[in-house]
Order: sequence, then C-alpha cells, then structure tokens
Amino acid sequence: MAEPVIFEARDLQVRFGQAKVLRGVNVVIRRGEVVAVLGANGSGKSTLIRSLVGIQEPSGGTVVRPDPARIGFVPQRASAAGGIPATAAEVVASGMLTGRRMWLPRGWRARAVAALDEVGLADRADDATIHLSGGQQQRVLIARALVRDPEVLVLDEPLAGVDAASQHHLAMTLGQLIRHGLTVVVVLHEIGDFAPLITRAIVLRHGVIVSDGRPPLAAPGHDSPGHIHQHLHDARTNELTTQIEEHESGFNQFAPQIDGLTNHHHGG
Repeated sequence: MAEPVIFEARDLQVRFGQAKVLRGVNVVIRRGEVVAVLGANGSGKSTLIRSLVGIQEPSGGTVVRPDPARIGFVPQRASAAGGIPATAAEVVASGMLTGRRMWLPRGWRARAVAALDEVGLADRADDATIHLSGGQQQRVLIARALVRDPEVLVLDEPLAGVDAASQHHLAMTLGQLIRHGLTVVVVLHEIGDFAPLITRAIVLRHGVIVSDGRPPLAAPGHDSPGHIHQHLHDARTNELTTQIEEHESGFNQFAPQIDGLTNHHHGG
C-alpha cells in the first residue's frame, strides 16, 4: 500500500511578469520520502518548493499540501551585513508564532531548548545568533522549523555559504531526524554529504522536470559521509556543479517575529 501523499502538484505553472519559471510541473511526494530537488540557478527549484509550501501563489495548476502548521519550512539564510541580536532560543521560539497567534505559549523556552537539542545546539540556547557559525545558524533555523512538530521538513538550499565541516554536521542532524520518520524535501545544487540520506532526486531545468527517480550513485571510492562527490552525468544537468554563491549570515526574514518576541520576553 502506498504511503499517504504529502504534496501533490498538477500542471503547476508560475510566471513572474512575462517569464515562465515553472512550466506545467507534475509531482507527488509521499510520507517517508527524502527528496532532493536539484537544478542550476534559475531552473525553478526554489520556486517549486515555495509553491508547494504555499509561499508562492501559482499562476496555474493545483497544489495539495498539509495544513501549514504541519509544514516545517527552512528558508535560505538571509544575505545581510549584520544580524538580528536575538538568542538561538528566541529565534527558535519565533517559530511558535503564527498570523493568528502572536504571543508565546506557556513553556515556550523548554520547547525551544528541546528543539535546539534535536540539532545538537541546546548548549548555545542563550548565545546570540550573530555569534554562531553559518552551519550553526542553519541548524538554529532547522530547530525553528522542528519546534512546530512538523509532518514534513522542507529546506531551501541549506548548504549555501556553509563550510564542508558544517555540511557534514547538517547531514548528520538530518539523518537523525529521518531515522525518526520525518519526511524531508531539500533543495540542493549537488547532493554531496546528503547522498546517503536521499531516496529520490527531482531535477529541474528551465522550469520543467527532466529527471525524477533514484539519486545518482556516488563515485567509486567516495561513498563515505563527508567524502561523497555526486555528479549527474546527464548533459542536461551538468550545470549542477555551479559554484554556490556565498551568503552572509543573518536572520532578517524573521525580524518582525523576533522583534515582537524579544519585546514580549523582556517586557518591552
């Protein structure tokens, strides 16, 4: 018996002005899958993810998704010259806020620390995020998504601007979550350290899916975590090795929530 459907897109189309970013995409993602969405810059992979979770309004077609409260979305880390002076626990707690509830529930701190513990950062709960490394900041964002107790975790380019050691730590963190049964959808330029975790790879090019199936095999002799070099040999997708542009640290996309949270927390 097939697992329940988490996301389903039928003839999904997205336009920005005259530009067609997604051109009739059909995809079904089921519970328990670990799906990598791959493609070069401009292929439409982030737009697909944002459409699936409900951030981007489609221009055509339909999308079936879980209740938004059951989706843990981890956006790309913001590019910013500085950062929001909030602690890791406060950033995670902002994930408990919604458009309908802009105050924290009782026991919010214990929940935030528990989520940080899931990503190995409980000991950094009171540290300002601007003092954390890029990889640690990314794990804080994952904890922010996990604090919602999601049915599915969706990550948009979590490896952007993260060094090799931190990529390995992120892969280990996700591996633990997947072993506990979490469904994961992750946008990547190349699979890298995530290779042992991925059960399916969807490859986009120019807004259409050009491949959907088992992930590519690791090169011989490079199948240990931290040393996996993935290459898609299809000529249509050789752009996947494009250098990832470095992102500055920052959490500016969460500024309104965190500002409200810190004012509440400090009695301001």
